[in-house]
Amino acid sequence: MSQVAAAGETAGERLGRASAPAGSPRPRGAGRGRRIRRRLEPLAWLAPAAILIAVVVLWPIVTLVQTSMQNITAIGVTIGSAGTRNFSKLFQDPNLPGILVRTVLWVVAVVGLTMLVSLGLAQLFNQRFPGRRVARWALIAPWAASVMMTALIFRWMLQPDSGAINIFLHQLGIVAHFNSNQSSWLGRPDSAMAWMMGVAVFVSVPFTTYALLAGLQSIPGDLFEAAKIDGATRWRSYRAITLPLLRPAFLVAAVINLMNVFNSFPIIWEMTRGGPGYATNTTTVFMYNLKESFIGEAAAMSIVNFTLIIVIVLFYLRLNNWSRQDPREAR
Repeated sequence: MSQVAAAGETAGERLGRASAPAGSPRPRGAGRGRRIRRRLEPLAWLAPAAILIAVVVLWPIVTLVQTSMQNITAIGVTIGSAGTRNFSKLFQDPNLPGILVRTVLWVVAVVGLTMLVSLGLAQLFNQRFPGRRVARWALIAPWAASVMMTALIFRWMLQPDSGAINIFLHQLGIVAHFNSNQSSWLGRPDSAMAWMMGVAVFVSVPFTTYALLAGLQSIPGDLFEAAKIDGATRWRSYRAITLPLLRPAFLVAAVINLMNVFNSFPIIWEMTRGGPGYATNTTTVFMYNLKESFIGEAAAMSIVNFTLIIVIVLFYLRLNNWSRQDPREAR
C-alpha cells in the first residue's frame, strides 16, 4: 500500500517531504489544496468548449429574445420596448397559418422521401457489383456541391423559354408550347413546391445514404448466416435483424435531416423567393422576408422557429423511443 501511495506522489512532493524536518507536522491545508486543484483540472479542458458554446449559441439566443421584445424601425434603429406586441402581430398575420401548414408538409415530405430513397440506395451500395466504388463516388457530388449553386442550376433548367427540362419535355411532346402556363413550373405554387421538394431530396440523399450504409456495414454477417440456418427468409431476416440494428443510424440520419430541412433556406429562396406572394414560403423564408421591414417580428419568428424545431426533434425522438439501446426490446 505504501508503494502505491509513493508511486502516486510527484517529484516535488517527495523532495518537499524529504527536506522537511523529521517529526514535523504536515500542513492540513496542503492536502485540501491538492484535492481542490485536482477537481478543478477538468474545467481547464472544458473551458474552451464552454466559452465557444456561450458565445456562438447562448449569447445569440439571449440577443434574439431581447430583439423580439424591442420596437425597431426598418433601418435598424431601436425606439423603445415593444413587450410582446411583436409576437401578437406575428400571430395575427393572416399568412402565418398557411405558412405553418406548408412548413410541416415540406419537412414531412422531404424527410420521408429522403429516408426512403436513401434506404434503398444504402441497400444497393451494400451489395457487391461492378463499378460500386465509382457509383459511391458519384453519389457524393450533390452533397459536395453548394446547395445554392444546385438550386440556381435547377432554376435555370426550369426556365419556361430556354430551360433544359422544358426543352426535353417539349421534345417528348409533354409540354406543347414554351412560355405557356404549363411550362412555367416555378410560377405556380403547387408545381414549384413539388420541384423544390425534389431538389431538397436530391441534395439530402447522399449524406443520408452514407449514414445508413455505415449502419448496414456494422451489422455482423454471422447473424444472417444463423438466421439462414434457422430457416428464416430474406424478408424475415431484414425485419428481425437489419431494421432493428439499423435503427441507431436511421435515427441519427432522420434527426439531422429534420433540422436541415426545417431550416432550409437557399433552395426556396433561389428558386422562387418564396413567391408568388407567400405561396411557397416556409417559416424560415417568411422570417427572412419579415426582416426587410419588421425586424422585431422577424426576431419573434426566429424564436418561434427555434421552439418548433426543438418540439419536432423531441417529438420524433419520443415517437421512436430513442432511449432504447437494445434492438431486442424494440421487437
